[in-house]
Amino acid sequence: MGTTKTANFTEEQNELATLAKAIGHPARIAIIQHLIKVNSCICGDIVNELPLAQPTVSQHLKELKNAGLIKGNFEGNAICYCLDENGFSKIKDFFQIVNSYLENKKNQCC
Repeated sequence: MGTTKTANFTEEQNELATLAKAIGHPARIAIIQHLIKVNSCICGDIVNELPLAQPTVSQHLKELKNAGLIKGNFEGNAICYCLDENGFSKIKDFFQIVNSYLENKKNQCC
């Protein structure tokens, strides 16, 4: 089996692409917004906040967790979720570089 196209990019580029893909769905944005709103780890009430079936919500949580944007810990028979600072720090750093570039550029392109 051949190499994937991602092998042609740096580890940082692949990681940022994974993070961007994870937040590229409105349900995942809604989950992140809910976690911010409640400002604590939550166990199970995410399903009540979204117009989606429980298995679908679970799949979105899995994608966010695999990307490193949320953390999940077992408490009894439930999994409690909260934001993972490390994943969001990487996104923040990337957009700070972009923002700095745009501020210095001041519409000098096209």
